[in-house]
Amino acid sequence: MFDNLSEKLQRAFKNLRGQGTLSEQNIQDGLGEIRSALLEADVNFRVVKQLVENIREKALGQEVLTALSPAEQVLKIVKDELVAILGTSHEKVRRGSVPPTVYLMVGLQGSGKTTSTGKLALWLSKQGRKPLLVSVDVHRPAAREQLAVVAGQIAQPVYRGTEGETTPLQLARGARREAKQTGRDIVLVDTAGRLHLDAALMDELGELKTTLEPAEILFVADAMTGQDAVKSATEFHDRLGVTGVVLTKMDGDARGGAALSIRQVTGCPIKFVGVGEKPTAFEVFHPDRIVSRLLGMGDMLSLIEKVEADVDEKQAREIQQRMLANQFSLEDFRKQLGQVKKMGSLQSIVDMLPSAGPFKDLQQAEIDPKGLSRTEAIINSMTAQERANADILNGSRRRRIANGSGTTVQQVNQLLKQYRQARDMMRGLAPTGVGSRTRKKNRKGKRRRGRSREMGPSPMGPGGMDLGRLLGR
Repeated sequence: MFDNLSEKLQRAFKNLRGQGTLSEQNIQDGLGEIRSALLEADVNFRVVKQLVENIREKALGQEVLTALSPAEQVLKIVKDELVAILGTSHEKVRRGSVPPTVYLMVGLQGSGKTTSTGKLALWLSKQGRKPLLVSVDVHRPAAREQLAVVAGQIAQPVYRGTEGETTPLQLARGARREAKQTGRDIVLVDTAGRLHLDAALMDELGELKTTLEPAEILFVADAMTGQDAVKSATEFHDRLGVTGVVLTKMDGDARGGAALSIRQVTGCPIKFVGVGEKPTAFEVFHPDRIVSRLLGMGDMLSLIEKVEADVDEKQAREIQQRMLANQFSLEDFRKQLGQVKKMGSLQSIVDMLPSAGPFKDLQQAEIDPKGLSRTEAIINSMTAQERANADILNGSRRRRIANGSGTTVQQVNQLLKQYRQARDMMRGLAPTGVGSRTRKKNRKGKRRRGRSREMGPSPMGPGGMDLGRLLGR
């Protein structure tokens, strides 16, 4: 997410930090780099102009030029100004005064509206809400069936309509009636889209708005279309009064122009972002956290929330206890991989880590997106006995496992090496007196524990998954 822009902004600040003292000329040069980075990222030129002017005005103040760490002062100013553009805080989705609350999902065809409707429904259900989905797109063949498939994937109910309900308004009314009767407190209305905005579509959406009185009109935009997404959002907002934006395909948007322009140009807050294909790849938009990622500061709060939401704490603690008791097996390793996969792609996890300190090398690591699946396939090809005791894996067994998992013997050997390194490291963390170890081993364990404390805790929380090993470092 925003890889190109993030790299260029961080380079600009690296150059500023390289100066012994900051002068007006240093700051002007740095602002020139920031301006170029933003324009290359397809940020609206008016937004860039205003942002740079605001930064210049504050950065050229005497309190910055004479500060002990002027480059850090400028970084803080840039961060504050970027947060101000994106919105100073996350804006929560509204609730209607009388249930069920109606959310109208609008946008152009192909923007990811139906998928986002499903993702939002899943997110709402995790907040304790009870959503009902309905598609009112009567123009595109199989549009309503597509929503039904999405709803089935996330185990949420969808209203299909009765025989006499053939218009968007009739379907929406029927869904609201069904929600009241079944105790559903949210109705998500997936509306029709067009390849471009036209009068017929706006009339249809305007009628739905007037009748349903939605608490939210959420405009769904493809972040990868850049300024086209900003233009479409402006047009929809002028006609309908959009209350919030959902940006899709943010994981593939290396530039960031739409995200950094849409709030300033339209006045509509970004409320959610889609960061992948999975139903769970859907995040609340926190402006301050996004800016921290952009500037290489990481987003540890989001990472912690992801761990708390996706990691099975009971299973993680059981694995941790087995590690400390020197009983860590390949079966435990497989369970850990499952925990990590729940959190999304490795790249999304790395993106949340700071690009400095102990995580600096991870940012430059070559990440194989198929690495986790390959590792899981290798372990799945083992027998239960082999997963419980890796020491019995001789040459013939390794060849059989490689053939069964579609990998090579070298890849099987590499996995076993990583597993043994992780097991040995955890063995050193075990308290003295565990099992039948000798005093000599206990002294060795103490030395290892000392080294482990210097390394700090694992970024993956309970269970101690070593992200560096997963990346093949």
